[in-house]
Amino acid sequence: MDRKYMKRALELAEKGRGFTSPNPMVGAVIVKNGQIIGEGYHERFGEAHAEVNAIDSATEPVEGGTIYVTLEPCSHYGKTPPCSDLIIDRKLKKVVVAAMDPNPLVSGRGLDRLRKAGIEVVEGVLEAESNKLNEVFNKFITTQTPFVLMKYAMSLDGKIATQTGDSKWISSEKSREHAHHLRGYLSGIMVGIGTVLKDDPQLTCRVPGYPNPVRILLDSQLRVPLDSKILKDQDEAQTLILTTEHAPLSMRREIEKLGVEVLTVPERDEKVDLKAARSELGKKGIDSILLEGGGTLNAAALEAGIVDKVTIYIAPKIIGGAEAISPVMGRGVETIKDAYGLSDLQVTKLNEDIFVEGYLREEN
Repeated sequence: MDRKYMKRALELAEKGRGFTSPNPMVGAVIVKNGQIIGEGYHERFGEAHAEVNAIDSATEPVEGGTIYVTLEPCSHYGKTPPCSDLIIDRKLKKVVVAAMDPNPLVSGRGLDRLRKAGIEVVEGVLEAESNKLNEVFNKFITTQTPFVLMKYAMSLDGKIATQTGDSKWISSEKSREHAHHLRGYLSGIMVGIGTVLKDDPQLTCRVPGYPNPVRILLDSQLRVPLDSKILKDQDEAQTLILTTEHAPLSMRREIEKLGVEVLTVPERDEKVDLKAARSELGKKGIDSILLEGGGTLNAAALEAGIVDKVTIYIAPKIIGGAEAISPVMGRGVETIKDAYGLSDLQVTKLNEDIFVEGYLREEN
């Protein structure tokens, strides 16, 4: 029964995706006498936590009940009081937790407080599912660097565009809608200057109700045209340009007049150093990045070792052509044993397309 109620708590937590950053997604279910009497989830950053919402929604007093929570109840004061104290005050008799808080400064403290108050605590119910749900939070809170997701759509023969550069559209409408949700879920979206010069993308989230990501442009020489869409509407979608000390100061001033922040970072091979860029973005509180920059950026990101996860939309089409563009360009690896391996693969169908997601193996 613990798994049943925790599964429901995870379903509730998922509803907060895209709105809780930099907090985790958390769901909670209260059970008493074999019946669910309260449910809640963390709906938005700065607002009530899941435990509070579950208790507030209860149809009867929660005293003597069991609360199922997808993440260890907090034990510290932030924008809200500690949830562990609330659980103690409301005299719940048992707490079932999916995962511990990964923050090393507070991990375990909430459960210790509950145990000292005489409350039974059970840990690890659907822990893996909870950790995957909060993979962005877990990475950022422990490393202070963003979770990086590489995304691309390709044909069955591994092409993201024809030899002429035409790419609209390889994937289905459902796949493109799915991809736009990623823009709403993650804090930043990153492209290189080549993508801006070729496509002039807006890089906003077109799913109603979801926030726009910070638009991150890698532009070592500040070649971005001043009338580019990515430089417009800063009140709706912020843009951050990462450049090098070789960029013209006059161009930097013109860009900054548009309300766009330009940040100078270290270079590597006369381009923006991606590892240094990732660190600087983490300092700015950007906890996740969606890579949408095409084959050149994908190759550079893999070589720099900054990619955590890959999502691929594979369309049932064959493009062909030695000059057609691949999702990962650059020199590539020299031997098969040097190939970038993925683990924990999941494969699903999106209408006629195949959706694949997996995580870069640590040995990469």
